[in-house]
Amino acid sequence: MIESYKAVYAAGQEEIVEKKSRFIASVQPIESEEEAISYIEQLRKNYWDATHNCYAYVVGKRNEVQRCSDDGEPSGTAGKPMLDVLLGQGIHNVVVVVTRYFGGTLLGTGGLVRAYTNATIEGLKQSVIVEKKAGKKVRIVTDYNGVGKLQYITCQMQITVLNTIYTDIVTIELLVTFDQLHLLQQEVIEATSGKCKLEEYGSTYFAQVKDEIIVFDDELVES
Repeated sequence: MIESYKAVYAAGQEEIVEKKSRFIASVQPIESEEEAISYIEQLRKNYWDATHNCYAYVVGKRNEVQRCSDDGEPSGTAGKPMLDVLLGQGIHNVVVVVTRYFGGTLLGTGGLVRAYTNATIEGLKQSVIVEKKAGKKVRIVTDYNGVGKLQYITCQMQITVLNTIYTDIVTIELLVTFDQLHLLQQEVIEATSGKCKLEEYGSTYFAQVKDEIIVFDDELVES
């Protein structure tokens, strides 16, 4: 099981200039190789007049698919450096296209590698990159006397509260990382003298984006 991994949550774009050549890095989150190819084709249409549209992408939590292209630049000077940035930063499920408009001055092999590397890095800086964590959805049912104790535990352990339902009893739904699960169970049993236990009702990935917790319910947690 992949307990956590880095991914692009929101697309970004940045431009750098090297000796009058423009390098425009476009970064896009993807879930499949088909999405990557479609995005690359769209960028080629958008920048049809560019000298080169080089790309790199990785697909899968284990980087099962890795592809790159120099698109006419000297071999190994564009796509591979871009791919190296993605792998080096440990970012998954992402495609980067660097569009070049030639400025009239040759950069040489080393200059091209630096330019495509730096463009990719700057493009990623303009994207929103998150750490997706695998978690368990758990439910705790308590009477009103136990609410304060459970709220204290979740606050101390910095556990995400998904929902609190008040009827004649109180149902608290939480999102817990796998390494928190056992400790939370112990804390709840101790605080409620064994009256409350955790009920697991699903697994998912989630991430914190600024002050908000985003839940990726469509993404399965593989055992």
